[in-house]
Amino acid sequence: MQNKPRLSFWQIWNMSFGFFGIQFGWGLQMGNMSAIYERLGANESQLPLLWLAAPVTGLIVQPIIGYMSDRTWNKLGRRRPYFLVGAILASLALLAMPHSGVLWMAAGLLWILDASVNVSMEPFRAFVADLLPEEQRTVGFAMQSVFIGAGAVIASLLPGWLGKWGVSTAPTAEHAIPQVVVWAFTIGAVVFLLSVLWTIVTTKEYPPEDMEELRRKKQEGWGEIWVAFKEMPVRMKQLAAVQFFTWMALFSMWIFFSVAVARNILGATDTTSALYQQGIDLANECFAVYNFTAFIAAMVFLWLGRKMSAKSIHIISLALGGIGLASVGLIKDPFLLKVAFVGVGIAWASILSMPYAMLSSALPADRMGVYMGIFNFFIVIPQILVAILLSRAMEYFPQVNRLSAVVFGGFAMLLAALLTLRVRSSGQKASA
Repeated sequence: MQNKPRLSFWQIWNMSFGFFGIQFGWGLQMGNMSAIYERLGANESQLPLLWLAAPVTGLIVQPIIGYMSDRTWNKLGRRRPYFLVGAILASLALLAMPHSGVLWMAAGLLWILDASVNVSMEPFRAFVADLLPEEQRTVGFAMQSVFIGAGAVIASLLPGWLGKWGVSTAPTAEHAIPQVVVWAFTIGAVVFLLSVLWTIVTTKEYPPEDMEELRRKKQEGWGEIWVAFKEMPVRMKQLAAVQFFTWMALFSMWIFFSVAVARNILGATDTTSALYQQGIDLANECFAVYNFTAFIAAMVFLWLGRKMSAKSIHIISLALGGIGLASVGLIKDPFLLKVAFVGVGIAWASILSMPYAMLSSALPADRMGVYMGIFNFFIVIPQILVAILLSRAMEYFPQVNRLSAVVFGGFAMLLAALLTLRVRSSGQKASA
């Protein structure tokens, strides 16, 4: 639709609610997978390669799903069929993950989980651009960030809560993965599915204006993805550089922060020790701080997006995040660690919304899905490079450890903030 009607607050709420469940699943993965791998016998240099599932599946799945959803229309709509299929498969993988008895099983399930999450997640970005007029898109993407923050906060704190409520936190001779993780992942599977179903049931999509054009596009070959890649708008190319270094930073943090706190900051040497679990719990609390901060910051962005450009918000937010992450290398006090992650949380809220707000107005409507998928290249390729290079560096250079990898991520985020200065601005504010 050329003149899309403005949507109410609650309509934007409903269309974004599925992200609560998606991020609940991601949050459980980010806070617990490295510890699951180490408990199943993985060493430090293997962790980056074991995490390759997320970027590689994103690299393959997201552009394909974007391409397909641009050419889909059935009783469920254009994007919603993909929400549903991805949610069902991801929930099944979450149920199975904590029952892994060997390393290869956990690694295989992570590939299934990440592929399924990408099937659900990719169309959500195009969903906002499909349904909202341009002046409401910053608000729409910020609303997604609100739910992402809320889902991730609860997911990060859930294992700790379950432990306080009496669920066992210790591995046993029969089960390397504690029951607290089993319960958390089971709850996550249910939350993931129900949240996505809420969006599917409460939100309707606009039918294509030209069904004949849609049928014609279905006949196009997969080469259309390559054509779209070659014809990327200038602003998308500029944002690609920002995303590259941003996600290099985030991936370094997600892989190594939890185990860096346990190993390098608290000094645990045994994955079965109480000190190791204490470190993982502290790291999860830091993740909860950054996700709660992101939740609050995203709500502030709903208001601030009417006063400032998405570009200005993003520059300031990335700078705060980079400073917070880089400072981890100097901090030993648990309270100060959490303070540092306030900056990371502000950056995270912006990362989840502002690049897409800047991007969406530069994209043609008939290629919205495929371009959102291609944009994901610049999220996943740096993660693949980090996984390969850091695993080699850790194998051959003992001075490169879990903590130094996290600090490296902080400097990468600061570079991303500088690169945002180059992005051509649309000059538009948002309205709710």
